[in-house]
This record gives sequence, C-alpha cells and structure tokens, in this order.
Amino acid sequence: MKKGFYAGSFDPFTNGHLHVVAKSAEIFDEVVVGIGINADKKRRFSRDEMQVAMTKVMERENLNNVKVITFDNLATDAAIENGCNILIRGVRNGIDYEQEENLATTNEELSGLDTIYIRAGKLGIISSSLVMELRHYNKDITSYVPKEIFKLIKK
Repeated sequence: MKKGFYAGSFDPFTNGHLHVVAKSAEIFDEVVVGIGINADKKRRFSRDEMQVAMTKVMERENLNNVKVITFDNLATDAAIENGCNILIRGVRNGIDYEQEENLATTNEELSGLDTIYIRAGKLGIISSSLVMELRHYNKDITSYVPKEIFKLIKK
C-alpha cells in the first residue's frame, strides 16, 4: 500500500495546500495530513480547530482516502508511526525547492523515507502568511482558502 505523509503547520490551510492534498490523493492509496508544530512560528489557530476544519474540507471534496491528524514530534517519526512510506512536500517555486531538497536529504538520513514534491502550480502565489496579511488589511481572501477555513478565520 502506498501511503503518503504531508506535514505542515497549516496556519491556516490554504487552497494551495488543498491542491497538494488532492493531487496526493490521486497518487497514493492513503494520505495522512499532519498538522505539526513549527517552533519558529506562533500559531494563529489551534491545531484542534484547524484539524476539524480541514477534515470538513476533505469530506466536502470527497477525499475519502485522506486523514487529518496532529502530531508533536518530528514529521519523519509521525509518518512512520502512521505507517507512511513517502513524505509529501508542496513546492511553490525554485526557492522552495532548494529549501525542501535540504530538508528531504536530512529526513532521508533520519528515517530512510523518500520525499516527493508536488507543484502548487498557479496556486503557488498563496502562502498562509500572505492570506493572513491580506485578512489583516480587510482584503477578500475567499479565493485563497477553502470555505471551512474562511469560517475559522472570520471568528
């Protein structure tokens, strides 16, 4: 069984992230989306709230082979604990690729897990930080996030 692990802080989860999940769901028998902790960032939304909202997105999109979890350890450890054999990373541009390639090399040394990259394509301009900056200035972000996430952001 091909089982992929897509980790991120997803704070918030964007349509770019959703694109990567949907493409991954076409490739893998099962995809585990893991909401982790980024020690360099302060969370805007609780992981539990985001997990509930993201699960609703997956249900609405009929991504029945996708499960959303939270984890508190390294992504490689969480992937192995969940029976995943490939790490999934989204790539927006060349800068992302260079950073992700360094991370993938380290992850492979730590765990033996290989990494695949899925291009964000036209959604590559979207980042969680951009979404929240636009929201801060009262700009319309509805085309950048799924409606379930927008409801969470509006709170």
